[in-house]
Amino acid sequence: MTKVFAVFLLEEAERDIDHIYLYVKRNDSEEKAERLSQNIEQVILSLQSSPLRGHYPPELERLDIREYREVFFKPYRIIYEVAGESVFIHCVLDGRRELRDILQQRLIR
Repeated sequence: MTKVFAVFLLEEAERDIDHIYLYVKRNDSEEKAERLSQNIEQVILSLQSSPLRGHYPPELERLDIREYREVFFKPYRIIYEVAGESVFIHCVLDGRRELRDILQQRLIR
């Protein structure tokens, strides 16, 4: 039987998704914003069955930090942490942006 991990969306990640939704809605259409949010949610929920498939974000791996992983819904990067049988979603960020500083501010405290 396949192990099912509990997935938790942290407040900052929820805010990220809200900002992405509003940006796409404002600059494209509500329909595309809705579809994008649903696709991101599907990727996040897929972590219930295979959270270790993601790789280490290169910006953090260079600092020898390997407690976070990432998966993509291009161009968005979903940064998360696996702890026991739980997955914590920390960030959903646009991969076209320079993310090193954002990741360091949010994840290295």
